[in-house]
Amino acid sequence: MDVKSSNRRSFLKNAAAGIAAGSFLRPAFSASGNSHSMRPKDLKEKPNILWVYLEDTNAWMSCYGDDTIKTPNIDKLAERGVRFNRAYMPAPVCSPTRSALITGMYQTSIAAHEHYSSFSSWRGKEVETWHPNHIGVRTLPEIFKVAGYYTFNEGKDHYNFVFSDEDLYDRKGGNGFKGAENGTEWTGRAEGQPFFGQIQLRGGKKGGSPKRVNPDEVTVPPYYPDHPIYRKEIAHHYDTILKMDEILGDITRRLKEDGLYENTAVFFFSDHGMCLPRHKQFVYEGGIRVPLIAAGPGIPANKVRNDLVSGLDVSGATLELAGIEIPAHMHAKGLFADDFHREFVFSARDRCDYTIDRIRAVVGKRYKYIRNFMTDRPYLQPQYRDGHDYMKVLKRLHEEGRLNDVQDRFVCQHRPAEELYDLQEDPHETVNLVHSWKREHALALTQMRDALYRWILETDDKGRFPETDEALKAVVDRWGSEKTSCPEYNRIK
Repeated sequence: MDVKSSNRRSFLKNAAAGIAAGSFLRPAFSASGNSHSMRPKDLKEKPNILWVYLEDTNAWMSCYGDDTIKTPNIDKLAERGVRFNRAYMPAPVCSPTRSALITGMYQTSIAAHEHYSSFSSWRGKEVETWHPNHIGVRTLPEIFKVAGYYTFNEGKDHYNFVFSDEDLYDRKGGNGFKGAENGTEWTGRAEGQPFFGQIQLRGGKKGGSPKRVNPDEVTVPPYYPDHPIYRKEIAHHYDTILKMDEILGDITRRLKEDGLYENTAVFFFSDHGMCLPRHKQFVYEGGIRVPLIAAGPGIPANKVRNDLVSGLDVSGATLELAGIEIPAHMHAKGLFADDFHREFVFSARDRCDYTIDRIRAVVGKRYKYIRNFMTDRPYLQPQYRDGHDYMKVLKRLHEEGRLNDVQDRFVCQHRPAEELYDLQEDPHETVNLVHSWKREHALALTQMRDALYRWILETDDKGRFPETDEALKAVVDRWGSEKTSCPEYNRIK
């Protein structure tokens, strides 16, 4: 074992011991009496929990009312359980979202909000200086392991804190569904042992998906130009969803063949929206509103919910379905609890790769409020997508003056400090109501401003503070001096 892994294991063991001893948190879960582990006879009655975790995917599915394609396997899962129409992830980019869900805490509260942070190596390259983020709380897989569950993760983790795969997972495999054979997925567990597992699917990144959707037949949202490149990208996204539907069908069939289907709760969801600008990396609806379907034991059948749900609540429901009490330090709530309610959900965008930013969003029943903290820079700062055709086309059309006001707003050099949208009347978020004279809009703005600043303080949003020199040096080492052009890097160059 290398020094890094050894240090991570040592820290996590000490932290876990501290938690179990009650030194700074209450026990991570409650079982019978004062025990810190479930009895064998209890385990036999516990449901399996499976996360089918997509990347970069919007809810363009037939069960969500989209008639461009048919998604029969996703639809069947929805009929078996609950389809959530207003599920929002805590971040519009993968590693902060994954860090939040695996801990049940806002990524901003555990200093895991900066994309790809706390990594001592990157794509095979060791960085000279890095800032290790020791969170000091148990992740969900660790809680489940202590509770006697078999844990696995087939694919991506990318958590922005110090961890060891060995501490979290009994099995850690590569991306995608392997067919549940030869120790993959749930087949490595002891006989009768329940499992908590994740199957990571490429979703919107599935480049090899068969081309089945005609670009001429898709609908282009009003904030994009109606250009062949955008039609091609949107059609491709539908193609990836069709592929994910097939893979979900394969997973379902295998669960049935292994006699696990009836006792397995399945959560089907995405980390954030698709790759196009204004979706991924941004807190508009296309970036943070995701498909979420849950089905299985303990979950109502054939139900649709329109209440506000945070992605964190997947974590809370996962614990509760297994009979594990949600720890007091978590921000997650039990989706199926009788008293479940969220007046608002919150999302945060911070540094993405080498581009430093800070955006916060509050979503309510009718309105969404967005606070842009860095108005000295445009929405489209330098980023990894700059070389893609859809970015080149967007910027060229902007330079040629061929975008309308709605399309051009996202490409121009200025952005407002605040944005307010009426999601009922303006689901595409094209009309900023911050300066509206209507009383109802002004009241919503005041209420949501207050909600955001209370959330920032109450959850200890660490985005208020700059990254350390060590963290910034790691970003420069990872991406290079030319790409790290934000002024924050000047102090360490």
